[in-house]
Amino acid sequence: MNHARSSLCGKLNLCFLVALVGTCHSLEQAAASEDAPLAASTTLRVLCYNIHYGQGNDGVYDLERLAKVIKDSQADIVALQEVDVVVRRSGLVHQARELAKLTGLAVRFGPTQHYDGGLYGNAVLTRFPVQDVHIQPLPYSESTAARTTYPRGAIRTELTISNGIPITFISTHFQHNVPEDRIAEAKAVNQLFAADSPSQPVILAGDMNATPDSEPIAILLEKWNHAMDAAQSPSAPSSKPRSRIDYVFYRGAGIRMTHSEVIEDDMASDHRPVLAVFEISSPQ
Repeated sequence: MNHARSSLCGKLNLCFLVALVGTCHSLEQAAASEDAPLAASTTLRVLCYNIHYGQGNDGVYDLERLAKVIKDSQADIVALQEVDVVVRRSGLVHQARELAKLTGLAVRFGPTQHYDGGLYGNAVLTRFPVQDVHIQPLPYSESTAARTTYPRGAIRTELTISNGIPITFISTHFQHNVPEDRIAEAKAVNQLFAADSPSQPVILAGDMNATPDSEPIAILLEKWNHAMDAAQSPSAPSSKPRSRIDYVFYRGAGIRMTHSEVIEDDMASDHRPVLAVFEISSPQ
């Protein structure tokens, strides 16, 4: 991998890095729900959705349409990719805050780069209290005359779900046009988020830009379980899906997948959202 980079520091200045941290802690718009009484187990609905910076297949920027897809899924936690914040191309809208407002969920935004006057990156929507947030750069190659690459990263959140159990939830987005970058990013995710045996559930969701039989997915499966339907239903492009590149993975104690599907929406984004349903058990 030419000029692979393990952090954003060489690309972005210190002021921006400080802004990243400040931003992710200040973007909660919707109030998280109060903890429910402790239960032996609870159902958790997780959605992974690349929202194509709000633009649908008809070329229209429509966050209300995206919010309806999210609400109809009844997701408790949502991993978003390709989120614009005050970017000119999408009308200077703070998409993270607006989607939080439209869905009634709390939000944390994890920028990966400056873009067109604003910020661009990943986000997490959740109905649960957020205890902590960490923005993690991932390796990527420099752009060349032949190809344009983008900084990549992940946003990790620590949540307390309705039965009082702490969980870790991560949203990420791998490089689209450099296979070596995706391999490096998968290895980095394993090292950063799956280096030990967690005592609590950990969920990873993202647009990996890699098919189920690819090396990056094989690397992830060394440490993670796959929350995917048996048919490996394709998720992109949404108009006529051909490839599965959007995923939910999980690991840790007290978590069991009970259902997974690709939601059939062909207009709101160029990706279809992926839903996974889990049973989360209280520790014995």
